[in-house]
Formats: sequence, structure tokens, C-alpha cells
Amino acid sequence: MSTFVKIKALKPTLSQSEAKLADFTLKSGAKIRSLSSIELAKSAGVSQSSVVKFAQKLGYKGFPAFKLAVVDALNEQTQEETPLSNEIDQNDSIAHISEKLIANQQATLVATSKLNTPELFEQAVQSIKAAKKVMVCAIGSTHTMAQDLTLKLQKLGVCAVTHVDELSASSYLATMGKDDLVIFLSNSGVVKSVVKLAQQAKSNECQILALTRYGHSELANYADNCLYCIQETEAIKHSAVLTRASLGYLIDVLFISLAQSNLHWQRRADRSNEYMTDLLNV
Repeated sequence: MSTFVKIKALKPTLSQSEAKLADFTLKSGAKIRSLSSIELAKSAGVSQSSVVKFAQKLGYKGFPAFKLAVVDALNEQTQEETPLSNEIDQNDSIAHISEKLIANQQATLVATSKLNTPELFEQAVQSIKAAKKVMVCAIGSTHTMAQDLTLKLQKLGVCAVTHVDELSASSYLATMGKDDLVIFLSNSGVVKSVVKLAQQAKSNECQILALTRYGHSELANYADNCLYCIQETEAIKHSAVLTRASLGYLIDVLFISLAQSNLHWQRRADRSNEYMTDLLNV
């Protein structure tokens, strides 16, 4: 996974010193090739211990490993992987808005794919296939994504449900146990009602799959498996345009992987599509 992708994914959760190091790495990564940890600390305006802690937060043992990872990321970087500004100006035309959204959604999809290895997807697929019952949980605007995932699972023949409120979800969760799976969709991973439901699922010995942001969060602590979405600055505050793109990518890869992993499920999906076509043509 690219170091730059990790940094962008973790950026919303970084401390002030870590944010300075993140900005310096993203904007002046080439300079790190020739810097020592002391020199990097001075350039970014932080302490040397902050440099070491930052490297460790990204999953590296120390500064040397972090430095090598930055060099690798620079070598892999191409013009197509560099996202354009997603800021929409007051005077932007519809054509410019469209161009910016396409560019940033594409960058979001690429970054999301880099955060999630085939192994992570395979673990998620196997957890769904092994479950007797599946409940998909999400709160607020993300609930529409939960409905989408639930309908896709139902199309395959998976016994899946979702609920529109926490009380209904909690009531259904009381009927679930160690052979069942709860899938949580939460970009932040810290929404209180979602965390409480995760606690309940854990106490019932349910398996937990979380689709959430990369890095530490309360929800991730309860999850047996995670798939990671991107938490980028949105084009318009609270619009969740890029969040939906990231979550949608995870959902679609899961659905297609599940369908292809089981010929019986693939036939069910085909049959479901045929029935829908018949209904629409009536």
C-alpha cells in the first residue's frame, strides 16, 4: 500500500505535529530522500520524537523504513494518480463542476483500491459465505448504502436484512449469535449508536465486518475484519460525494466477488435479473 495513500487516509485523525509531517511528506516527499530524521523534524517544525511516532503510526518500525517507503511511493507515483483540487469555486460552471467531481471520484476509487488488498476482500467474502444470517447496519445518510448492499446480498440468496433505526437493529441483533455476521458501514467509525451496536454484536459472539476509514477507531476495535474507505475533504461540506464513491466501490467488489465465488449464487443473481426484466416489461 502506498505511503501517500496511508497518510491521506489517516489525515483527519492526526495530531497537530503529525499533520505537519503529513503535509510536508505529501507536498515535498522528494526532499525526504536526502533528509535525516533530525533534518525532517526541523523542516516540518516538529520534534524528532514526533517523526519517529509518525513513522510508527503509519506502520513502520522507524524513520529508515518510513524513508524507504516514501521513496517507493515516489517511484510508483504517476500523473494519473495525483488528484486534482476538489474545491468547487463559486463561479464554476456546470462543466467545471463535472470535471472536478469525475477527477476526484476517480482519485478516490484508486486510493480505496490501494487501501484494500485482495486478501482483505477474500476475508470479507469468506465471512459472508460462512454466515447463516447477515445484518447490515448504518446510521444516517450511509443507510442508503446499507440498503444497496443488503439488496445485492439478497439477490445472491444470502439471508440479509437491514433496519432503518438503531432500536430495530438492536432488537434483531438480539436474535443473532456466533454463526451470524453483522456488517457495519461507518466512515468515521466513532458514531455512538454504531459503536453500541458493535458492542452488542460482540457480546453475542457475532462475526463483525466493518467498512470504515483506515486507521484506529472504536468500530475497528470490535471488527474481526475490515475494509477501508477513504475519508477525503468533500467538494461541498457534508455532501459525502466521495465517501459514497469509496463505499460503493467496496460494496460492488464484494458483490461481484461473492457472485463469482459460487456458481449457484451467480445463477440466482441471473434469475433475479430475469425476473426484474420481466416485471419492468409488463
